[in-house]
Amino acid sequence: MIQVQNKMTIQWIKLGIVCGILTTLIYPLLILVKMPIIITALLAAAMGLLLSLASIGLYQVLKLHRKTVKLQIAVLFNIIAGVLLNLMFMVQLTVREFMKGYIDQATNEYAQETYEMIWKSVDKVQLGMDLSWDVYLSVGTFLFALSMLTHPRFGKIFGWLGISFALLLLYFNFISFPVPPGEAGLIDFGPAIGLWYLAVAIRILFSLKWVEESLQKK
Repeated sequence: MIQVQNKMTIQWIKLGIVCGILTTLIYPLLILVKMPIIITALLAAAMGLLLSLASIGLYQVLKLHRKTVKLQIAVLFNIIAGVLLNLMFMVQLTVREFMKGYIDQATNEYAQETYEMIWKSVDKVQLGMDLSWDVYLSVGTFLFALSMLTHPRFGKIFGWLGISFALLLLYFNFISFPVPPGEAGLIDFGPAIGLWYLAVAIRILFSLKWVEESLQKK
């Protein structure tokens, strides 16, 4: 029974590594590369799912050292963040595609201006979802990073960097509300958190031997 549980833990951790790396690769693709809408929608939908799965893998690594309530809250909040990210992307893409079609089919300049005004108003709905996912991601990241401070495979560097990025993301999102920090001329710490999670995934990859040794001691 213990061997089966240990095997499943390792599988979750390996899956988390793959999902974590893919999540951080998809984000710049969506921003920097213009793709057909179906590919954009598939990648956007996948990112939230991958974030949730990667968070479970990270939880499995951190709980080998110490299982705490804050760690359980961290994985819960990051899973919710993945759900909200998926929701935000799907609403954003759906609204923009529908409104783009209406604008392109407008029969005169007045109709086109009207549709553009409606688009700008309706499109603001996804900004509230954007803040919601940032809140859950920030708190989840903060608690994960807090759990890393005394972890033998992460320590203070990973811990304090994660804590700092999470607090800064949360702070700048609220002082620029309802406009996202990047659009308000402030620093968006979302990419910094993405790079942090990429470094975390790579660190876990090089910690698989430690994972196996820790499981054998249990």
